[in-house]
Amino acid sequence: MSKKKLVFSGVQPTGNLHLGNYLGALKNFVYLQKEMECIYCVVDLHAITVFQNPKELKNNVLETVASFLATGLNPEKSVIFNQSSVSGHAELAWIFNCVSRIGWLNRMTQFKDKAGSDKEKASVGLYIYPNLMASDILLYKATHVPVGADQKQHLELSRDIAQKFNNDFNCKDFFPLPEPLIPKNVSRIMSLRDGTKKMSKSEESDYSRINLKDNADEISKKIKKAKSDSEQIPNNLKLLENKPEALNLINIYSEISKTSLEKVLNEMSGKEYSYLKTKLTDLLISEITPVGKEIAKLLRDKSHLMKILEKGREKANIIAEENLKNIREKVGLI
Repeated sequence: MSKKKLVFSGVQPTGNLHLGNYLGALKNFVYLQKEMECIYCVVDLHAITVFQNPKELKNNVLETVASFLATGLNPEKSVIFNQSSVSGHAELAWIFNCVSRIGWLNRMTQFKDKAGSDKEKASVGLYIYPNLMASDILLYKATHVPVGADQKQHLELSRDIAQKFNNDFNCKDFFPLPEPLIPKNVSRIMSLRDGTKKMSKSEESDYSRINLKDNADEISKKIKKAKSDSEQIPNNLKLLENKPEALNLINIYSEISKTSLEKVLNEMSGKEYSYLKTKLTDLLISEITPVGKEIAKLLRDKSHLMKILEKGREKANIIAEENLKNIREKVGLI
């Protein structure tokens, strides 16, 4: 495998991937596998930073793999595996725990968000998981990482850790400084109930998101009940600045229809939001329900999914062990 351009990305297996995951990550993964060598990992070790029901976790890992395949990832072109099956992730994470600085982790805003007001009860894993994320990327010497705005800080930490390791052990350019791959023109997909919050599988109401497994009837009901606006659709984006739910629906329509926001507003201006919702529902049903059907079909043959994970593990482990051998030598581990 070439080391010139290598993409790494991971997805947590927390069940029910949704429209935000599809537009913000999965579609981009499929595009990237045509352009570069790619490693896509189901990051089950990250998932257990908060307690997971063991049976559900196993099912969610397989469902995530099924979602990868259903949206177009090809295991012959991309390496697909689950993180815990390659022990090098945890080994390198410990080494990076000793390279990374507490001050760096204290600046990580996601820990503050996820731990909430009672940080003393959060797991140590939740605090140090950015170091594990750095090990995920650097174990393969990945040069590029697809990231959203909320992950840029973690990628910067990975770069800091790589630079410090290279300096501490006098091995200039041993670890590359991974570059972010930020999808162009992809808007953040927000909750259908609250346009100020990102669409999330953790939000209590299922009406806040379009799940990849939703059927046509469920998609129709969710878009119908989605918050919008009582006024007609304007012809100017500035008039939507204080109407996040309405803007979110227009953004989703723009993404699914592959039409610029300006063209969408030209088409929709002066019309009621019910018109937009009808058009959006038809587009979503056409785009999402085939994915959901394919996920269901793939999940009926879990042995096939397990074989894909095993083949991916073998490929990933070859790269990981080769790099770890050099890492241990540089650190002085026998």
